[in-house]
Amino acid sequence: MEETVQGGEKRVCPQEEEEAAVPTKKPRVHDEDNGGNSKQPVDEEEEEDDEVEKVEEEGETFADMMKHGLTELDVGILKFISDHKGFSGILKERYSDFVVHEINREGKTVQLDDLSVPPEVEEEPEPEQPPEDLEILTEEQKKELEELQLFKNKEGDVSIEVVDDTKEKRTQIHKAIKTQFPGLETKTEERDTRKFIVAYHAAGKKALAAPRKHSWPKNRGNFCHFVLYKENKDTMDSINVLSKFLRLRPNVFSYMGTKDKRAITVQEIAVHKITAERLSHLNKCLMNFKLGNFCYKNHPLKLGELQGNHFKVVLRNISGSDEQVEQALSSLKETGFINYYGMQRFGTTAVPTYQVGKAILRNEWNEVIDLILKPRPGAEKGYLVRCREEWAKSQDPEAALKKLPVKRCVEGQLLRGLCIYSKKNIITAFSMIPRNNRLMYIHSYQSVVWNTMVSRRIEAFGLKAVEGDLVLRGGAAHLLSAEQAEGLTIHDIVMPLPGYDVIYPSHHVGQGYREMLKADNLDIDSMKHKVRDYSLAGAYRRVVIRPSDVSWEVVQYDDPRISLVHTDVEKLEDKPGPVFNTEGKYRALRMEFSLPPSTYATMAIREVLKMDTSIKNQTQLNTTWLN
Repeated sequence: MEETVQGGEKRVCPQEEEEAAVPTKKPRVHDEDNGGNSKQPVDEEEEEDDEVEKVEEEGETFADMMKHGLTELDVGILKFISDHKGFSGILKERYSDFVVHEINREGKTVQLDDLSVPPEVEEEPEPEQPPEDLEILTEEQKKELEELQLFKNKEGDVSIEVVDDTKEKRTQIHKAIKTQFPGLETKTEERDTRKFIVAYHAAGKKALAAPRKHSWPKNRGNFCHFVLYKENKDTMDSINVLSKFLRLRPNVFSYMGTKDKRAITVQEIAVHKITAERLSHLNKCLMNFKLGNFCYKNHPLKLGELQGNHFKVVLRNISGSDEQVEQALSSLKETGFINYYGMQRFGTTAVPTYQVGKAILRNEWNEVIDLILKPRPGAEKGYLVRCREEWAKSQDPEAALKKLPVKRCVEGQLLRGLCIYSKKNIITAFSMIPRNNRLMYIHSYQSVVWNTMVSRRIEAFGLKAVEGDLVLRGGAAHLLSAEQAEGLTIHDIVMPLPGYDVIYPSHHVGQGYREMLKADNLDIDSMKHKVRDYSLAGAYRRVVIRPSDVSWEVVQYDDPRISLVHTDVEKLEDKPGPVFNTEGKYRALRMEFSLPPSTYATMAIREVLKMDTSIKNQTQLNTTWLN
């Protein structure tokens, strides 16, 4: 059973209990940009427990359900480029077998190694006021102003009459109020020929909701950057958990890339005007999370500005000899792997995301709705199954929506759209799904085309650069002549994702793009969609990637439940790393490597093992071994 968004929230900080009890609007959960099935954040743990019991009663295991999942052949992943003999191994048997550390834009590997809160930077003292300025306010006025500053004054402002009205006197009162009562603003008003200085909160009622803005030191950066360590949680789920506990909107957080769920991941996050002390407090409240390495900067983070990711991967119960392992990893280091889009890109149910994308591009909107909502075999929660059955039976969006305890999943958002706009305006109803999720479908279709054409390119020409291939020069794609191709290798070659702003290889693989899209009832020369969001410009992607910082070792162990990596948190807590036997019941391959952004570590692992990395295949392997 997948963990829900609230899996790490079971302990509530005593100081936060009252706040956590306040009903807040649940943040929208988006899918990862690089694909994956729709997230189903669930609050009702009892609901999930019921579903697990039902599955067990029916005797259907996860392995049985995944029989309906995709394999690599289904999404165009067909070829290998190394010569070694493949061997078997189990990937992600435990989530701690897959550890990801972000590589930031400076090229430094992001690590959690400091939980301390940085000392408060003292603000430069304000110039001392002359004594007469300080004494210009009476004790009663000071009391009223203090109550206003602390939001105890229900009137919302304090008026002070200027008795001896001169510009100098008014200036002194303005200065005295702003100096002694930070967060208050002042203005001069005239009432019946008398002049008053009126003190008030600059943000009015909004200041009550966000008082931190008034007390934020001017010489401190507006963004608190920190390292987020998380176990078995993807990036968006994690942001939603932090948002809930801090009572913030998710969009005040920024990050450079999204990370997988079934892994231990370490990445940099930035949040606007929240103190390190407040963030550090979450370490006492949340399981499976740790926050640290706090610092203040004047800028947020932007998607894509990372240099890549460093991976520590454990493949358990390997069958390969030491010689096979040596050959496989040497080839990965020297030659690399085909830069296929990994299985995460295409979803985990019997209805692949690329089929939905194809229907969107063909403007077949009834088909889009049917593909997303229709019943399907495979691994799904019971409430989704009941929702789909109701839709198939009644075609009534309100009745189907009532079957969902959680409305934020893709199916719930689409049904809400259909309730509001009906099937007469499906395009608008579909837009109720968050934009990133909608684009995921058409990007998935591009990806399956790219994978298929790259397999065809490797089949036809191998690792040589040939006439008609494409290379990038200064950000633009150029066709190679036979003479130019002689000095290049496969590592220089790119292939296009289909779109209106790319060129295609001039050899027969380029024609293959046209034929594949034509078979799908799409015109490669007409990739602009009547809905602007679904117009595909296209892009270029390297055919082969060579990882950097590659290292490996084969270890032996007896207990399949023990962790075989030393995590950042274990190091912080001075816990010893794993100790390996000279002989053991099982053998595991521990490997490390770094990859650029938008490449899939699972495809590097596939090249090492020479076996299918789909959930369907890995689940069958795991089940066979455990049995």
